[in-house]
Amino acid sequence: MSEALAAPSVRIIRTRPGGDTKNPTTEYSALLHTVRNLGLLGRRTGFYWLVFSILVAATLGAAVGFVLLGDTWYQLIIAAALGLIFTQFAFLAHEASHRAVFTSGKANDRAGRVLANLFVGISYAWWMTKHSRHHAQPNVIGKDPDIEPDFIVFREEDAKKVSRLGAIITRKQGYFFFPLLMFEGINLHVQGFKTVFGKNKVSERWVEITMLVTRIIAYFAVIFYFLPLGMAFAFVGVQMAVFGVYMGASFAPNHKGMPQLPAESKVDFLRRQVLTSRNIRGGTFIDHYMGGLNYQIEHHLFPNMARPHLRKAQEIAKEYCLSHDVKYTETGVFESYGIVIAYLNRVGLAARDPFDCPIVQRFRTH
Repeated sequence: MSEALAAPSVRIIRTRPGGDTKNPTTEYSALLHTVRNLGLLGRRTGFYWLVFSILVAATLGAAVGFVLLGDTWYQLIIAAALGLIFTQFAFLAHEASHRAVFTSGKANDRAGRVLANLFVGISYAWWMTKHSRHHAQPNVIGKDPDIEPDFIVFREEDAKKVSRLGAIITRKQGYFFFPLLMFEGINLHVQGFKTVFGKNKVSERWVEITMLVTRIIAYFAVIFYFLPLGMAFAFVGVQMAVFGVYMGASFAPNHKGMPQLPAESKVDFLRRQVLTSRNIRGGTFIDHYMGGLNYQIEHHLFPNMARPHLRKAQEIAKEYCLSHDVKYTETGVFESYGIVIAYLNRVGLAARDPFDCPIVQRFRTH
């Protein structure tokens, strides 16, 4: 848990003076050159077609199970399975958004838009805008949308601003984090609809609106037509909860609790990406479980790298960082969850004590 205790410090993030770090741009270029020469930036389209085919088959299998089970509470098993399958489709959409699937940018956008809007039910345009900002400035205060204050806060300064009522949750927010992810699936869908129906510019707005509306109408129509009302609501609730927890459990360990940078900081690309990211150790199961997000450092260094190449790139990047005195962080999956919980709880302690008497607190400050 020591990593979580040191996480908010930003003073440790700086370009190391002297030696072979006088030209940080050359450092990253050398690493990129090595990776490119090994062919690790080449596409693996066949791999993605295979994964897509497996997921389509799994979806059809879930549909068959749905029909065969009929009016029974065992349908909640199908709902949970769909939550897992939709998250895997989201991983594919994420990789398409990074141009990792096809060589053509337009082909990646088309695939990503269909996967995100029609299969998962979230806006591709919303995801592209938010996620692009994150990759450009990971854990940079005021620039990375993933650390902006929301129901959960990620900085002590933001924790101090919560209301006295909100502080009841904030002070123990680490323990609430994963349970709250059960509602993240609903939030992702809502954000998508707010984006496509909002006033800001949206690429392919009407295509996305058509896909999102078609998807949600078809989904609810099937569920509520074939299942009793109460069971239908339970089905949707379980599917959304599993989807939200799975998405959050895959994305949260990668940056939460890692050092944060002030907006005005001048940090080279290599260090900005490596020092703010955390890898998750594990074998093939973790690779598939997290959709390649367990190689978060390599994903940030080479965002358009195909998933099958990340493991080899990890060996090269880790050795390179160690030889250039750049801290490279990796943990086990459950250890990472513990770090996230401890970090959020420590941040939350900065929130005002909701049970403190305002009059007593006033005299304490004097």
